[in-house]
Amino acid sequence: MSFPPVAEQLAILRRGVEKIVPEEELAQRLEQSRRTGRPLRVKYGIDPTGIDVHLGHTVPLRKIRQFQDLGHQAVIIIGNYTALVGDPSGRDQTRARLTREQVEENAKDYLQQVGKVVDLSRAEVVRNGDWFGAMSFLDVLELCSKVTVAQLLTREDFAKRHSADQAIFLHECLYPIMQAWDSVKVRADIELGGTEQLYSFMLARDLQRDQGMPQQIGMMTPILVGLDGVRRMGKSLGNYIGIGESAYDMMKKFMQIPDKTMEMYFELLTDVPLEEVRERLAGHPRDAKLALARSVIAGYHPAAEADEAADRWLREISQKELPSDIPVCRVPGGQLTDGKIQAAKLLQVTGLCGTSSDARRLIAQGGAAVGPDRTRIDAHDTLIEITPGLLLWAGKKKVVKLEIE
Repeated sequence: MSFPPVAEQLAILRRGVEKIVPEEELAQRLEQSRRTGRPLRVKYGIDPTGIDVHLGHTVPLRKIRQFQDLGHQAVIIIGNYTALVGDPSGRDQTRARLTREQVEENAKDYLQQVGKVVDLSRAEVVRNGDWFGAMSFLDVLELCSKVTVAQLLTREDFAKRHSADQAIFLHECLYPIMQAWDSVKVRADIELGGTEQLYSFMLARDLQRDQGMPQQIGMMTPILVGLDGVRRMGKSLGNYIGIGESAYDMMKKFMQIPDKTMEMYFELLTDVPLEEVRERLAGHPRDAKLALARSVIAGYHPAAEADEAADRWLREISQKELPSDIPVCRVPGGQLTDGKIQAAKLLQVTGLCGTSSDARRLIAQGGAAVGPDRTRIDAHDTLIEITPGLLLWAGKKKVVKLEIE
């Protein structure tokens, strides 16, 4: 097999990578691969702890696809056994454990979503339960004997919890050992992941050396921030963009991200040349954000759907045209007096506000309105006459069409 020149490969592979350990070995390994015609084995493990694969997950997955396109071998590990333990990386407390049934249910949809990024027809896909499930207790003891407690406490998350007298359960200590042993079982040359995985990557090198095999190289990508532009993108935080969402839902979320996060998103989630990225960021932020969203969404939906999502957002949000799918909300007739109802009560009855206090606050802030022209509601006790099809607004984006029940 022939591979592109090493310099060309490095230019592609180093984009969006925060750390390579040890960096000097990467060029050597690529050169050896090119000389022998043997593809590098590139490992990425993903634990099916949830159902939605989001854009944060795709950062290393995109790197795997780059390796594939350069002629190397992708090895995807579905961590059906590591998921039973739970990755403690970056966590200041023990995470809830999943049952086998939950893990298996989540795993069903994972590969379909991963396949939107990685060419699964050219990838090896394995489950680490294939080897961990076959291990005896003596095998586990033998594996654990290769790692000291002192080594485990050098992990930043464990060290913080230890110094704060927070519990570190024994099963959590097994997670990095299991992850490292995965690299031995699949004979990984490269392992991809986030910067919080450094300890496990280095432990894998130690275990591979003990087994007399070449040691892997760790390639660590930055942690993608979520919609708030501060915290990591995550399902538990609700600040993520799922790759299984509709094109328009993805578009709406993209247009919410802070301007300062666009450069990171362009670099990690697209192949747009960095010079072109700088030019776009120097222009109007809205136009740059639309271009970013189009580019990413087109990777998971037809390009025409990405364009339509952008056009729809411009019509409905930017140009303030009415949405095409306004939900209908039925107001009980018993709540009306002569066909009218107080504004604060209406907002609560329709579910646009959770409590009367929320409704009063929204009205006081000028966020409540009625009609297609969004006539502002000035007082919480304003009487609103309910006519069929009347639009009720809570903020700029939440709107319902009223009917009498």
